[in-house]
Amino acid sequence: MKKLYIIILALTMSLVSCDQWLDIEPEFVQDAENFFNTEEDFQRAVIGVYDLMQTNYLQVWIGEIASDNSIAGGESVNDTQGLHEIDGMRHGGVNNELRDVMRFNYAGIARANFIFENENKIDFPSKERLMAEISFIRAYFYFTLVNYFGDVPLIVDRRASINEVFQINRTPKAQVYEQIERDLDRAIRVLNWTNPEVGRITKGAAMALKGKVLLYQQKFAEAAQVLDELITTNQAGYALVADMRSMWLVANQNSSEDVFTIQHSGLQGGDYGCLVCLQGNPAPGFHGIRNYVGPFYGDGNSYNLPTQNLYDFFGNDPRREVTILDLDAFIAAQPNPSEISYMIGGGGHTGYYNNKYIKRDFERGLPDDDLTSPLNYRAIRYADVLLMAAEAFAQIGNDARARTELNKVRQRAGVPDITSSGNQLLEDIYRERRLELSGEGYRFWDLVRTGKAAEAISGFQVGKHELFPIPQVEIDLAGGRWSQNPGY
Repeated sequence: MKKLYIIILALTMSLVSCDQWLDIEPEFVQDAENFFNTEEDFQRAVIGVYDLMQTNYLQVWIGEIASDNSIAGGESVNDTQGLHEIDGMRHGGVNNELRDVMRFNYAGIARANFIFENENKIDFPSKERLMAEISFIRAYFYFTLVNYFGDVPLIVDRRASINEVFQINRTPKAQVYEQIERDLDRAIRVLNWTNPEVGRITKGAAMALKGKVLLYQQKFAEAAQVLDELITTNQAGYALVADMRSMWLVANQNSSEDVFTIQHSGLQGGDYGCLVCLQGNPAPGFHGIRNYVGPFYGDGNSYNLPTQNLYDFFGNDPRREVTILDLDAFIAAQPNPSEISYMIGGGGHTGYYNNKYIKRDFERGLPDDDLTSPLNYRAIRYADVLLMAAEAFAQIGNDARARTELNKVRQRAGVPDITSSGNQLLEDIYRERRLELSGEGYRFWDLVRTGKAAEAISGFQVGKHELFPIPQVEIDLAGGRWSQNPGY
C-alpha cells in the first residue's frame, strides 16, 4: 500500500490526507508491482486524480482575498493567518495556505504521473478516455502552480525518486506551459463533448481551459481560434441560464452554463484539521454568517468578505445581489428582523458576504456542515468562455465579434449593450469580468495578467506580487537549490 503513495517530490511527502488514494482491500496486499492489472484498477486510480481537484476552496479564497474584492475576515487576524497576510500583501515564504497550494497540486500531479507510468501495462476499451481525462487534470494542476509561483519543477509520466529531489530544478514557466498545452491537446483530441457520468472531463472543458491558458500567455490569436471553435461548434449545448438569481443553488448546478465544474458531495463528514480530506466544499461554510440565527442562510465562519469597493462598483447592476449579500439590508427586509441575529468576527467586517458560495440552511451537508457543502465549484462557466473570447477578439482587433460575445453576457444580466471599440472596448470587457465573475476566485489573476494590480490592490508591489513566494520549507526540502521569487 505504501508503495502506491510514492510522491513526485519531497515537498509533497508532507501531505497528510485522511482520504485513501486508492480504495484497496485488504491492505498491504497490492502494491505498485501488482496494481494496474485491470480496467477497474485504472478507474479507481483516475478517481484519485480527480479527488485532488477538490482543494478548489483555496482558489476561491486566495483569488478573491488577494484582490480588491474581499478581505480575509474570520474569527481574528490570527485565524487562518496566511489569508490575512495575503490580504495585506504581507505574505512571505512561511504561509500555510500557499504551501497547501503547492503540495496539494503536486500531489495530484504525482497521482496522474503514477498512472501515466503504467499506461502501457494493459489495454482496455476506456483507457484512451481515462488517460485524456487525467491529461486535462494534470494540465489544470500545472496551470495553477504556474499562476501562483512562475517557474516550477516539471516532471511528467513518471515518479521522481528520493535521490532526485536534491537535483531537480525549477523549470522555466514557458516549458511548463508547453506541457500544459500538450496535455490539453490530447484531451481535446480524445474526449467527447458529453459524458453520461456527471463531473467527468469533456472536450468542451478541455477547449475552455486551453483558451484560458493561451489568454494568460497573451497568445490572443490562438486563444480566439480555440474559443471561437468552442462557441460555434458547441455540441455540448452550452448556454447561459436565464435566471442568475437561482443559478448558485445546489438544485440548479450541472446546468447548461457549467463547462468545467469540480463536483462536491455533502455526504461525507470531516474536520478542520484536514480540509483536503473532505468530499464536500468547505468554502460555503467558511463564507457563512458567524453565529447566524435566522432564515435562508446557515451560520458559518465569516471569511472572504466582499469589500465596500466591490459593492459600490456594481452600482445598480442587478448582478450585485447575485454576488453580494448585504446582510443588514436582508435582515431589515424580513418580517421578523428583531428575531434575527449574528456576530461580527474579529478578523474584519464589511457587512457583506459572498452570495455565490455561501452556506444556506436548506443545503447543509453532514456534520460538521461548515465543511461538507454539496455546492460544486464552477471552475469555468460559459459566461467566462464568452468573456474570454470577447477579450481575445478585442486584442486582435475584431471589435465586432468581441462586442457580440460581450453583449451576450450583458443581455442575460438585463443591462444595455456595449457599443465601444478599441481600447475602451477592452476596458469594458475587463469591467464586465468583475461584474460577472466576482466571488468566484478569478479577480487577482485578472488584475495581474492585465497589468492593473498595482492600481487596484493596496500594498501591491510591481515586480514582486505578480507571483507568490515559493514556500520556504519546500526550498529547504530541495536542498536549497531553488531560488526564491523576486522580492521575497
